[in-house]
Amino acid sequence: MKVGLISDIHGNRVALETVLEEMPPVDELVCAGDVVGYNPWPGDCIDELRRRDVPTVLGNHDDAVVGETPFRFNGMARAGVEYANAELAADQLAWLGELPTERTECGGRVKLVHGHPDDPHRYARYTYPDEFSAGLLGDEDVLVLGHTHVQGAKQYGDGIVVNPGSVGQPRDGDPRAGYAVVDLAALTVETHRVEYDIEAVQQAVTEAGLPERIGTRLARGE
Repeated sequence: MKVGLISDIHGNRVALETVLEEMPPVDELVCAGDVVGYNPWPGDCIDELRRRDVPTVLGNHDDAVVGETPFRFNGMARAGVEYANAELAADQLAWLGELPTERTECGGRVKLVHGHPDDPHRYARYTYPDEFSAGLLGDEDVLVLGHTHVQGAKQYGDGIVVNPGSVGQPRDGDPRAGYAVVDLAALTVETHRVEYDIEAVQQAVTEAGLPERIGTRLARGE
């Protein structure tokens, strides 16, 4: 069984569509949160995940749109949250509000959280790939994290810890959209990057009246 892993879409429809087109065939697709925020297509990204019935967990930007967040967002993040809150329809907001902070899929073999498995809010701790360890794993074979926008995977004797990278706003110096694929039969993971039309996103950011840097940083992967 092969499982596609995505995270941190952040309202970037162009990147999401490209990732879904380029991803090799998988038996399941899961998302580690932050469907909305920053970029100007929060509703389209929600609708695509709903249409595909993608198991998804709540990210901090998702949480900020529908409720409270422990973060003090900067201007760009705040603008994206306010934009999403104003743009989303009632059913889209309801879908976001019903997302759990963690979930286990694929017969208990794949666990999804947004931030850290020991953080009750999943957001207060950033867990970068150089902090991955076997100790993060519980009963699952694969732990999927998001939040940092930094792609990375480490394999241990009894499992895998992986951040598939950000679909819509990478921050690891590589502007290409990130995703990963896990083979549960072989217990292996492959990370992938794919180029997408960043200029189209930048133009849409400007047209939506969002902060310009939301678009310019995409080209730098920061």
